[in-house]
Amino acid sequence: MDKFSVLSQYFGYSTFRQGQERLIDAILSGHDALGVMPTGGGKSLCYQVPALLLPGVTLVISPLISLMKDQVAALNRAGVDAAFLNSSLTSEEQFQVCRLARQGAYRLLYVAPERLGAESFLALVQGLDIALVAVDEAHCISQWGQDFRPSYLKIGDFLSALPRRPVVAAFTATATGEVQRDIVRLLGLRDPVCEVTGFDRPNLFFDVLRPADKLSTLLKLLRDRQGRSGIVYCATRAGVDRVAAALEERGFPTARYHAGMEDEARRQNQDDFQFDRKPVMVATNAFGMGIDKSNVGFVVHYNMPKSLEAYYQEAGRAGRDGESADCILLWSPGDIATARLLLESSGNEELDEKTRELVRRQEFRRLDAMVGYCRTAGCLRGYLLDYFGQDHPPACGSCGNCRGEFRQEDVTTSAQMILSCVVRVRRHLGYSVGKSLILQTLRGSRDARVASLGLDRLSTYGLMAQFPARQVRELIDFLVLEGLLRVEPAHSTLAPAGDAALVLRGERTVTMAVRADRPREEPAGGRRKKAAAPLPPQAEGLLSALKATRARLAQEERVPIYIIFSNASLSDMAVKAPRTREELLQVSGVGEFKAARYGQAFLDAIADYQRCRKDEHLD
Repeated sequence: MDKFSVLSQYFGYSTFRQGQERLIDAILSGHDALGVMPTGGGKSLCYQVPALLLPGVTLVISPLISLMKDQVAALNRAGVDAAFLNSSLTSEEQFQVCRLARQGAYRLLYVAPERLGAESFLALVQGLDIALVAVDEAHCISQWGQDFRPSYLKIGDFLSALPRRPVVAAFTATATGEVQRDIVRLLGLRDPVCEVTGFDRPNLFFDVLRPADKLSTLLKLLRDRQGRSGIVYCATRAGVDRVAAALEERGFPTARYHAGMEDEARRQNQDDFQFDRKPVMVATNAFGMGIDKSNVGFVVHYNMPKSLEAYYQEAGRAGRDGESADCILLWSPGDIATARLLLESSGNEELDEKTRELVRRQEFRRLDAMVGYCRTAGCLRGYLLDYFGQDHPPACGSCGNCRGEFRQEDVTTSAQMILSCVVRVRRHLGYSVGKSLILQTLRGSRDARVASLGLDRLSTYGLMAQFPARQVRELIDFLVLEGLLRVEPAHSTLAPAGDAALVLRGERTVTMAVRADRPREEPAGGRRKKAAAPLPPQAEGLLSALKATRARLAQEERVPIYIIFSNASLSDMAVKAPRTREELLQVSGVGEFKAARYGQAFLDAIADYQRCRKDEHLD
């Protein structure tokens, strides 16, 4: 059996995606490898195909239980012997997996990095013929990465302790050049074949909205996407509970997920989402790496994430089946303060003080880049690709900013009012204050603290009373971004910076790009891949019948629907309308094992549908 036979028989594809074949060939020829491929780009096949051709077992190091469970379930249903070892198994179940592993029962064994140092596991691997070690989410090994995990640093020692060093392959979706170099160095990859296929996901539509009322906007987005599965990310546990409760009250079948919940409740909610019993998941980033649900049609960020790496990884959980999907960020300036607070309270106690400070500085640099994404008037896709070092056209034509209209607005007078207030408050009090007090002073607030500090006697008191509070906040944030104000890190107070004096003297004008609200006659949609053309009318009805068959089989087997076949496979099946098993095997994503297991049910559904259509025409 060769790589093409494995690809067809087990996974149902006739060709490899970009970058896959080069990495697979490298691994099969004994070379280490590094693959940087976008979420949904087919990273897992790069080690799963070699695992079925190499002698011995492939060890997959993966960070999350959910990823292991999903991938092992999919492999088992494709006819591949695979298992995982993690804390979700009972002691008896773990013993059984280890016993079968010693007998050579598995081609792939998934483990968490924390398990690598356990004596029992080290004893197990001493007796295994390990042909390949695949490190998933490899960016976790780098202190420059957004998900640095000290446990990943132990992988190098684990490899050194093996009786024979196997081929080592590392994979990630989000790695800057600096992180890629760290992966190679810290894993000790030997002259690796490196494949960076690019970060662009053409089927994803990116947008940043700045609504006056986030909940109302979210409700509209969900109503426009009824019947689609999606994730709503919130920055805090309290936010998850509040948003999920609001959605449930309004009749949306909603699951929730955060680290403060009981394990059983999290497991049940994740299953409800995976099985589409509750198609909307509201979660913190604890609902993290490795979510392998392919039919996620949208990801909405209710709050701004702490980094572009985190955002791109979380947004990238949409559209893994290649279908059009939306990635929408609901942004407000208050998200910056929340993100800063979360970063300041997230020190890793496993690190020494010097390393902690290094990591912290890097995290704040990433936060600045994230804020820039929220504020940019340029192409959002281009901003993301610039960050990851990938060339791109000046405009993609299909993100929110490219579709929107911007106008340049002269805000010099407003800027002078704000800067003058900051200067006068500082001169009056002898120290700087934060944004809230400046805002209250400018808008003429009668708050007791404003009066007690004598700020109501300043000439700038009430100077912007006619401006909505939200607009003044936006202007203050814009001046910070422009470098005319700086935020003192110790107490988040405001101070003049850069050319502030020139603006106050009228020697420099200040303009701000303002995006006009574009009409939304229909929900936003991503750029479809060229292969994902709309279905012909005669296939639409058949697709519905095929989806009903898939839902019935999934319910009988108690598995998520995408484990049976993906949406992309069903669309291709509806177009080709196979009548025989041989024709069914020509459908994308239909391998021999799945054809044998599920094929007849779908062939029967196609025959029934066509017979009904024929009867309708006769009538």
